[in-house]
Amino acid sequence: MLTNRFFQLLELLMTACLAAMVVMVFGNVVLRYAFDSGIAVSEELSRYLFVWLTFIGAVVVARENAHMGVETLVRRFGPVGRRICMVLSDALILLCCGVFFWGTWRQAPLNMSNIAPITGISMIWIYGIGFFTSLGIGLITALRLVRALTGRLRPGELDDFAGDAPGGQAGSLKERLE
Repeated sequence: MLTNRFFQLLELLMTACLAAMVVMVFGNVVLRYAFDSGIAVSEELSRYLFVWLTFIGAVVVARENAHMGVETLVRRFGPVGRRICMVLSDALILLCCGVFFWGTWRQAPLNMSNIAPITGISMIWIYGIGFFTSLGIGLITALRLVRALTGRLRPGELDDFAGDAPGGQAGSLKERLE
């Protein structure tokens, strides 16, 4: 499926960001302590990659429904209470995504004209990730909200939201770690 390929690509991008960060930071440490020098660009780029890694990861985690939640409370409710919590939660998430997108939009002209001190790239390349993250999480959440409101949730999705699904996200994460 196309969405699976897209998220595999995002995970590959996150892996590449992490690998590049490790190489740049480790290389700088070796240069600093062994040769009393360093590469200034690697410090700045590793910081920017960390920002991208974090915000791309937030979209991937949103798809897996693995963000923090208050499962101990939601687990106590029945199907109707869980659905109400899901709808309210998703509505709040959409509101936050809207505020995040709007804030990124308002800051974009300023960030386009600001230049990074060492690399010389426009700061929109760093702060513009807010567009991707707000739209990505917003789309994932909006689709789930529509499914919840129209009664078309996938089997076990409501239990997974409540942290109550056997073999759900928590189970699969546990299996991946073992």
